[in-house]
Amino acid sequence: MTPLTDLTGTPVLAAALVTTVLAVLVPLAVWGRVRGPRVLRVGVRLGMVVVAQVSAVVVVFVAVNDQYGLYDSWGDLLGTESHVAAAPDLGADGTGGREISAAPRVRQAFTAVTDDPDIGPGLRLTHLMGRVSGAEGEVYVWLPPQYDDPAYRDKGFPVVELLAGYPGSARDWWGNLDVQTQLKPMTERGEVQPFVLVSPRTTLLAGKDTGCANVPGVVNADTWLSVDVRKMVTDTFRTRQDADGWAVAGFSAGAHCAAKLAIEHPDRYRAAVALSGYDDPAAEPDSIAAHDARLRRTTDPLWMLTHARRPPLTSLYLSGEPRDGYDDGLAVQRAAKPPTRVTVVPSAGGHRVTVWKPMVPQAFRWLSGVVGGPVGAEPSTESSAGRVKPSQSGATPVNATGSSRP
Repeated sequence: MTPLTDLTGTPVLAAALVTTVLAVLVPLAVWGRVRGPRVLRVGVRLGMVVVAQVSAVVVVFVAVNDQYGLYDSWGDLLGTESHVAAAPDLGADGTGGREISAAPRVRQAFTAVTDDPDIGPGLRLTHLMGRVSGAEGEVYVWLPPQYDDPAYRDKGFPVVELLAGYPGSARDWWGNLDVQTQLKPMTERGEVQPFVLVSPRTTLLAGKDTGCANVPGVVNADTWLSVDVRKMVTDTFRTRQDADGWAVAGFSAGAHCAAKLAIEHPDRYRAAVALSGYDDPAAEPDSIAAHDARLRRTTDPLWMLTHARRPPLTSLYLSGEPRDGYDDGLAVQRAAKPPTRVTVVPSAGGHRVTVWKPMVPQAFRWLSGVVGGPVGAEPSTESSAGRVKPSQSGATPVNATGSSRP
């Protein structure tokens, strides 16, 4: 994005502030100098008042948007921007029958993010075209301090995929939760695993929350995250390919997605962190799953867990307040059977980033206990079972309309 289309960052906020100041100062300077018939004078003065009021509203919106990262661009805000080129039917496992590990490598060029102080240091950015999902969008990556350490040159690092809420931005974990600046000193001290952090775009449809679902003809959001982004990361960076080395974390709508992906794909993710999430997709009115009875049911993490062919080998860290993630987390915990493990942690303070930000260290300490650390570049035979391929998930495979597949 360019400064003209980017709705976040200091330049946009500064421009909005300057415009607001001018909208106030100009009327003060020319109020008594307006000439012409009375109707014209009243109209001009009323127009100046309206401009001043509108500019004040705009600057508040820009400030809030900059703080919470709700919309990245005018296209996101106006609902005119789609990040879906195609949405083929990819079957129950989201691969379309492909052996993903045998597909051509996806080596992506990244650029260092140096002109966006709002999201902190050390980030790399690329724009990925999803070969399987038909979706596309930006992906941010942060590499831990050990990545360039000669002692780790033959090691594959564990990965955590970070998902924003809705509306939201791939920048949110960096700009609002300060995830890399919080974790870097902890990683250097050995308090947490040296995770590679990956934050992909999750808002793929104009004005709609995908719920991280695959819906043929609409969007393949699940495949975008769990296949395309995952393969690009393993092909571009020195990371683990097995499920034991991958986790997914999210807040709000992203928390719902994180739990869903971990339960549905234990062959791709060993753990999930869900901060103030929910089970029923209808908790987000703009969710595409909320308006289809079958899809709503079959993308509910609790339903997926209770209807699994076998309990998935995954661990869940679920947090929230009563009626905002905590109750849903307890329901999942009660339904879980070994080897599924569920930890439920109460939070307080509301549904906001100021609550989730201080939870990052605790959540990543927990992740470090359930996700493996750096290993040799070639995964073992046992670990190779976790590579992305036709699903061996414990969850009952379902198609986009919610019917079970044999």
